[in-house]
Amino acid sequence: MIPQYLHALFWDTNPENFDPLAFPIYTIGRVLEYGNQDAIAWLKDTFSDTQIVDVVRTERRLSRRSANFWALVYGLSPDQVAALKLAS
Repeated sequence: MIPQYLHALFWDTNPENFDPLAFPIYTIGRVLEYGNQDAIAWLKDTFSDTQIVDVVRTERRLSRRSANFWALVYGLSPDQVAALKLAS
């Protein structure tokens, strides 16, 4: 259910039967953290901006670097992003 070029991002699943819509937080977080331009384009075609922003705000597994980048992209302040509130 995910394109072949995204299979490497989901190394801990069976990409042949993985349903990204069944696990939106996991899917969005994984693409935000490891995806390239093509992966991000797919993400934006598959999920709404609201869903993506919700993951940027709440997903603590994002690295500080990714969380900061996506906060800037979506105009969020660091205090709105869970991964940026973690102890350094």
